[in-house]
Amino acid sequence: MDQNVFRDPQIARQFIKRLQQQAEQLPRRVTLMEVCGTHTMAIHQHGLRSLLPEQVRLVSGPGCPVCVTPVGYIDHAVALARSPGITLATFGDMVRVPGSTTSLLEEKARGADIRIVYSPLDAVKLAQNNPERQIVFLGIGFETTTPTVAGAIVQAQTLDLPNFSVLCAHKTMPEPMSALTADKELQVDGYLCPANVSTIIGVDAYRPLAEQYGVCCVVTGFEPLDILQGISMLLEQLCTAACTVENQYSRYVKEQGNTKAQALIAKVFSPCDSQWRGLGLIPGSGLEIRAEFHNYDAAQKFSVEIEPAREAKGCCCGEILKGKLGPRQCPLFGTRCTPENPVGACMVSSEGTCAAEYRYGC
Repeated sequence: MDQNVFRDPQIARQFIKRLQQQAEQLPRRVTLMEVCGTHTMAIHQHGLRSLLPEQVRLVSGPGCPVCVTPVGYIDHAVALARSPGITLATFGDMVRVPGSTTSLLEEKARGADIRIVYSPLDAVKLAQNNPERQIVFLGIGFETTTPTVAGAIVQAQTLDLPNFSVLCAHKTMPEPMSALTADKELQVDGYLCPANVSTIIGVDAYRPLAEQYGVCCVVTGFEPLDILQGISMLLEQLCTAACTVENQYSRYVKEQGNTKAQALIAKVFSPCDSQWRGLGLIPGSGLEIRAEFHNYDAAQKFSVEIEPAREAKGCCCGEILKGKLGPRQCPLFGTRCTPENPVGACMVSSEGTCAAEYRYGC
């Protein structure tokens, strides 16, 4: 399919007109939330918030995996990086996220062996090529990246690699959406459900949200017209008081999702309670490595002293991730906290709300 169709200005004008018509039918101002970092960047990049009717408020939620990773996990990674014989392998965004007193980038400058990789399998290869070093991969992210990490652990077991492990902080998306929906102060009326995550978990994963809380959900693609159509579908549900789960991104997302990826996740990981930056402990929202693969669990394999976790003074990342504040309401935004000198994780990641606001300013 020609991707240009999803950026056609004429079709965009039709959607904008439709949104205005739908907004006039709303009984009150409504709050919609996107929970995907790529949605956040696309919304800012294309100025989509400026096109919405006044009756529609669109806020960013905890859709950036780097942003929601708690400071204690960074401190744990730092402690491992300082340990003799350990090499950390990680995706690039993680090295700049501040911990309580330092970051992995600072530790690397001090001599720690920290490698940026593009795939968990790159870390497996590192372990194969460096048998004298313990390679620890930083496993973060939602259901999108979790199958690749599960696959890397299975491959390490197949190769019988004694020097590969994962420091696991994988999280699952439906649980924080439930927590945010239950927050009466926030009052989310509808979600633009994350596209990449949904290719794995499917449309059915969001049905409990609609059934239990009466919140509207639309699985939505990344292009500007995808997002405008997703918002229109949410408004249609709200206008008719018929909240359900719809799939705007049906060209890629299926009702049941990717069952093979789900099976791989279930083979290696089991659900657990998990800490989220800003949201606190959310029951059943994380994944831990199963006992059958405990040799590849860095948290079990290495005993290190981790400093007490401390959030940066004045940083509002937690409230921004909950959609209760916008980036410009943080006193550090654009002054002490910039992409070149980030104080909070939301300014570090390429999918962070503060980084998007700083870059595109809308």
